Amino acid sequence: MIKDWDLGFAERAFAEAAISFDAGGLPIGSVLARGKEFIAAGHNQRVQKGDPIAHGEMDCLRNAGRQKTYKDTTLYTSLSPCMMCSGTIVQFKIPRVVVNDTQNFGGNEEFLRQHGVEVIDIAHAPSIELMAKFIAENPSLWDEDIME
Repeated sequence: MIKDWDLGFAERAFAEAAISFDAGGLPIGSVLARGKEFIAAGHNQRVQKGDPIAHGEMDCLRNAGRQKTYKDTTLYTSLSPCMMCSGTIVQFKIPRVVVNDTQNFGGNEEFLRQHGVEVIDIAHAPSIELMAKFIAENPSLWDEDIME
């Protein structure tokens, strides 16, 4: 179920993706919120930092710092989470994930659901378009990111 504030946080995840794209990185952004309260944001920095684990969701969680619990949070991501990030979501017991784009990359939504995570696909057109543009312009970098 989409909440009133979800679209604002989804837009913020997209803005983070655009920051990464503008810096020559993969356009993937993420936001962590507790209800209407913003906690942190981050974006993919694999290229910028030369760090293969610096996915958008991981950067966001790092920026959030230590939390006593994640059981009352929502993770917003501009692209469907990879298996590493999905595993982290399950490990941290994040109960809800709002995804902007499952068209350009997807497949772990069912894994998340099987582990009790509510997954909401909002089909955010700007996120879908930016990722499609990135993949078309940078196929080898995209393949590296998804380990193809």
